[in-house]
Amino acid sequence: MKKLVLANQKGGVGKSAITCQFAHYMANLGKRVLVIDLDHQRNTSRPLAKNGRVAVAPFTSSAVLRGEYESLPEAAFVLVPGDDGLSLLVDQKDKHNAFVNHLNDFLGRAAAAFDLCIVDTNPNPDIRYAAALCTGDFVLSPIELNQEAIDGIGGLLNHPRYGYHKIKQTVNPKLDLIGLLPNQVESTPFQRANFKQVAEAYAKLLILVDPETKRFAFIPARTAIPEAQADGLYLAEMKKTSARDAWREIRPSFDAIAKRMHLEGL
Repeated sequence: MKKLVLANQKGGVGKSAITCQFAHYMANLGKRVLVIDLDHQRNTSRPLAKNGRVAVAPFTSSAVLRGEYESLPEAAFVLVPGDDGLSLLVDQKDKHNAFVNHLNDFLGRAAAAFDLCIVDTNPNPDIRYAAALCTGDFVLSPIELNQEAIDGIGGLLNHPRYGYHKIKQTVNPKLDLIGLLPNQVESTPFQRANFKQVAEAYAKLLILVDPETKRFAFIPARTAIPEAQADGLYLAEMKKTSARDAWREIRPSFDAIAKRMHLEGL
């Protein structure tokens, strides 16, 4: 089982929408998918729980971190939802190591039943965020193309305790940064300039979709995406023309991410 962590130390960058739609995409390819929502805001849990093909575990992700989980449903697409109790774990510093160990044990027990586990994290660099990075195989970081988000890339990489480089060097050497995924990208001069700035400064951190044209992965700003989230739907299966158009733009980026994890099966 491959373990993908969605991480960014800034909120509002669209992690949850990407988590949900990428999970649906992988399930549609025939992969067995487990999703764990480590954010107490539950923006991943709510849309997935609305979808009839997703089985919801009878316990929450805070129970996983406490080591109080039960058996997962026998299904090919399963959600472990977030809950309010997640925010209470941060202050229990004497148990932080145990939280990481419990998550690692849970993932080990689930490994035979799934091809991919996707973990959506909270935007705060705390023990939930750290536990995901300490136990994951890959990191994908959605970002917005504004100066604040661009400046925040340094925090993702170099936070003194929970930065990618720190975790990789000291705890989890197998952790692989798939890259930055610009999200909610609009075709405006301002956004094009910011995308160019990111490409120039962080070209090695972007996800290459087409080597010949040097096209990088991104998620466009399309109204169909929040509509899909609100209704708990997979964008590719929506009947609206706007949804089909949005999926046509998104699919190459998702294909590139899957290939980086050797999970393409395309």
